[in-house]
Amino acid sequence: MSLLEIRDLEVAFNTSDGVVRAVRGLSFDVDRGQTLAIVGESGSGKSVATQTITGLTRGAKVTGRATFDGVDLLQADRQTLQKIRGARIGMIFQDPLSSLHPYYRVGWQIVEMLRAHDKSISKSAARDRAAYLLSQVGIPHAKERIDDYPHQFSGGMRQRVMIAMAMALEPDLLIADEPTTALDVTVQAQVLTVMRRLQEEMGTAIILITHDLGVVAEMSDQIVVMYAGHAMEKAGRRELFYGYHNPYTEGLLASLPVHGNAGRLQPIAGTPPSTIDPPARCAFAPRCPYVFDRCWQEDPPLRTVYDDPAHSSACWLPTDRAGRQAARAKLAEARAVAEEPV
Repeated sequence: MSLLEIRDLEVAFNTSDGVVRAVRGLSFDVDRGQTLAIVGESGSGKSVATQTITGLTRGAKVTGRATFDGVDLLQADRQTLQKIRGARIGMIFQDPLSSLHPYYRVGWQIVEMLRAHDKSISKSAARDRAAYLLSQVGIPHAKERIDDYPHQFSGGMRQRVMIAMAMALEPDLLIADEPTTALDVTVQAQVLTVMRRLQEEMGTAIILITHDLGVVAEMSDQIVVMYAGHAMEKAGRRELFYGYHNPYTEGLLASLPVHGNAGRLQPIAGTPPSTIDPPARCAFAPRCPYVFDRCWQEDPPLRTVYDDPAHSSACWLPTDRAGRQAARAKLAEARAVAEEPV
């Protein structure tokens, strides 16, 4: 049994414009010590899905199952969720400046979090623990800086404080929502190194939410590609980068700069669709270069591809490698003809 099992998760919000179906039929597993990356464009439902399983999307209509170590989080009462959040499931939010209270010192916030989950720990012991945690995530002079306010830290340092808070009680699962957004590459590498080291030392499972495929390539074991609330493709890291099936995944990878490639980047044409009352067809059809009649008529389910039970894709293209490669070659030939000078 996996540490976290998500099955058929549906999350919808009532708005004045209609029902927003933010997450539609999402399923995945996370094993202990494993890193699962959830990738996709902004608005694809990545953050909503993980916030829902921890009870942070109040007012949403939620169905499905989210079983964490035998406990269904979607059916759990508020007291149970409060015991699990922070202690067994740590969270790193996208913007550390808005996640840390600006009126309280960083050390005080860590101490309060520790004592909220462990009534037996004294203030002095919690303070020592907070200083130790800050030093572990690479904050210099932690014993002095523990009394600084959030605005006195740089963006990368604030993100490290969030990691320290999230890992304070050695959680079984860490949810990291865009942990490297707006950080320069040097600080980004340092933050990822801290997360990886803590994972190795504590055996923590990680759900990494990001749109940065470079981070995914470095950190993940398994990958879920989301689009318009759907899981479009699920596979291991190597399988997805070198043997992808879904055209949306292909578009994401084609938009990356490749070392030594002097050609232009290939953006995905068009814009993501609205998730308000989505039509019963493939959500990616209006932007897909492979689109054919069936794509406009039926929404493809996740199907096993390439005879690999661990690799699935929501697409009507052939599921065998030869058929998929033939479709790719046909598209490349059509593009070459279109680009020929008249």
